[in-house]
Amino acid sequence: MTAERVWTVRDALDWTADYFERGAVDNPRRSAEWLLSAATGLSRVELYAHFDRPLTAAERAVYRDGVARRAAGEPLQYVTGEMPFRHVVLKVRSGVFIPRPETEVLVDEALARLEGVEGPVLVDLCAGSGAVGVSIAYERPDSVVHATEVVPRAADVARENAARCGVSDRFTVYVGDLFAPLPADLRGRVDVVVSNPPYIPTADLAGLPGEVGGFEPLVALDGGADGLDVVRRIVEEAHAWLRPGGALVVETDTSGAKEAANIMAAWYEGCSVVRDLAGRDRVAVGHTRKD
Repeated sequence: MTAERVWTVRDALDWTADYFERGAVDNPRRSAEWLLSAATGLSRVELYAHFDRPLTAAERAVYRDGVARRAAGEPLQYVTGEMPFRHVVLKVRSGVFIPRPETEVLVDEALARLEGVEGPVLVDLCAGSGAVGVSIAYERPDSVVHATEVVPRAADVARENAARCGVSDRFTVYVGDLFAPLPADLRGRVDVVVSNPPYIPTADLAGLPGEVGGFEPLVALDGGADGLDVVRRIVEEAHAWLRPGGALVVETDTSGAKEAANIMAAWYEGCSVVRDLAGRDRVAVGHTRKD
């Protein structure tokens, strides 16, 4: 009887990176690292500090399952159940939109509008996993964030992330469509309305990578014919909730950011477009008039 092979951290990483590369999986080495971190509880740095550490039978079983799911096209974040975002690590799960690195610019812009504001009140629309609102609450300990999300499963994940990041006392999630579920006494008192709404033009959905279109929720992606259906509603409704001089900060598709800023100009002043770290138009910003 032949003894079962002993697999070390190095063996697992090298074999999986090669397997993923042959299978055309994006970022094969990084994917292997994240999957093995999830299976072993070691950070990616610790993996390399323990290269010769043998994997236990339980770790190998979890890792094999993760490798199979990733090879089948399932997003890495759903497989590991986590996603780093700014200064926190968020929980994500199937059926909940995965935060993108470019959305960190949306948080930057919202935070910039809070400079000099004491005890700011924010509304985070289309909250998803809570990435935007939780990050703002985490980075501005004096802020209060009211978030809305139409998908109950996503709202549950946002609450879990708020608890995980220690901001549950200042981050509240309401289930419903945009402003509809918010407490009425917030009208006219909000300092910043921030949103990462669905903004992919409907015709572009078919061309999305399989791991996006095949796994992520359509309701978080489809922005209508030009990608701006939800953006228009937010722009039209937000000014009634913002205080004079308050800011609306919305992420859009790169092709729609300038048009979103043009739409804002009917109700807001100082409208502008902010580019993401890749130099692409990404965020539209406007302020309610003070007079």
